[in-house]
Amino acid sequence: MKENSMKKVEPPRKAGFTLVEIMIVVAIIGLLAAIAIPNFVHSRARSQATACINNMRQIDSAIQQFSMENGKKSGDTINYPNDITPFIKLNANNMIPVCPASGTYIPTLVGNIPSVLCSLGSTVDPPHILP
Repeated sequence: MKENSMKKVEPPRKAGFTLVEIMIVVAIIGLLAAIAIPNFVHSRARSQATACINNMRQIDSAIQQFSMENGKKSGDTINYPNDITPFIKLNANNMIPVCPASGTYIPTLVGNIPSVLCSLGSTVDPPHILP
């Protein structure tokens, strides 16, 4: 006897992703974003504070040099930025460096430590304060 075996023909499965698979991928991407975005924001704030502090060090040094060369004494004022422009490395726009977080630099009296402050100061984290 000849065995007549008939195979069931299954309909071909369509290629693609199921809704559950797509939802799992979206959930994983969301989880990674939830971890990465706060770290990125904090890193950006930290680098802005570091750049601001370095700018204030340069301005402080320029104020000290100007004071010594022009015989200024403690308590004297300076004409910021005109007095210190020759004593500091200017940026690409030929200006004194500015705070990257949109703060402004405020010079204090000659002899004060520090001799320059950032308007953002301790209102941001990390603070823009010259140590």
